[in-house]
Amino acid sequence: MPNENYNNIFANLAKASASNLKEILLTTDQKLHDALLAASRATALKQFGNKIYIRGLIEFTNHCKNDCYYCGIRCSNNKATRYRLSKEEILSCCQNGYDLGFRTFVLQGGEDPFFTDEVMVDIISAIKKLHPNCALTLSIGERSLKSYKAMFSAGADRYLLRHETANAKHYSLLHPEKLSLANRLDCLNNLKEIGYQTGTGFMVGSPFQTIDNLLEDLLFIKKFEPQMIGIGPFISHHDTPFRDKTSGTLQQTLRLIAMLRLMLPKALIPATTALGTIDPCGREQGILAGANVVMPNLSPIVVRSKYSLYDNKICTGEEAAECINCLKMRMQKIGYEIVVDRGDYRE
Repeated sequence: MPNENYNNIFANLAKASASNLKEILLTTDQKLHDALLAASRATALKQFGNKIYIRGLIEFTNHCKNDCYYCGIRCSNNKATRYRLSKEEILSCCQNGYDLGFRTFVLQGGEDPFFTDEVMVDIISAIKKLHPNCALTLSIGERSLKSYKAMFSAGADRYLLRHETANAKHYSLLHPEKLSLANRLDCLNNLKEIGYQTGTGFMVGSPFQTIDNLLEDLLFIKKFEPQMIGIGPFISHHDTPFRDKTSGTLQQTLRLIAMLRLMLPKALIPATTALGTIDPCGREQGILAGANVVMPNLSPIVVRSKYSLYDNKICTGEEAAECINCLKMRMQKIGYEIVVDRGDYRE
């Protein structure tokens, strides 16, 4: 790709051909890579200024009925120390976060049958009653249309459900037979139709992933037009079948963040904890590649290391206040500032 075409291609990436997108994914041209990140950063600054939104992450259960091959809390991992936070503990996390300035909470957990629709509606309603000016995001996997509607009616605003891969064959290599990409996509469509601000995403460098798989992911996301996009590098967990698989790379993850920012300029894109796990400055580099969200952990310290999706996860021993102060300083060093804001998707 000639240098003079960089800016034109980047400015029209949402309309770029599959061959152009693939060429960018495959390039070994460091100048092109750097130009891509610079264009993405400029786009994010145009949309959001130097403001970074924060989400208070509450990992409220590590029980999961599924047995996904890459995940440390998969049901067959009998070495995992399981826990569930009570309603009172979840509300305490939210109050702590609110006092620290958080105006979005993210309830994330495995697909835990204990948290029925009735239980979730009770928790959601209580959070929204206590904090009516806050947004609530759920990330609790595949559920029925009825379930999604009930939680939305109770006050949930957003839902993050990463599709993980847009290729059905690749999906089958990462998940047991009872899980299907078709059902995952049905769930995503249901969420969007109900009215959730909907998020999806994928792992970068997951086992058996090809460049064509990544191209399919980009094309799927472009077509689906989610309000949130969560991508991060695959990192293995020692108690899974993929324990010996190679992790995704920082460079490829940053490149994909940049491409997605240029394709969907208004999307809310986090610089994930996984990025910070594979590189000490990974989250900062994610922001500089076009991300505009960070997600400090509000979970009680005693459970953080138990929510082990992958090895060597960072920030498992920090108080929430320590974590947010650390992030504030990290963002300031690269010219950005954390803002107290719900940080909703803006049409």
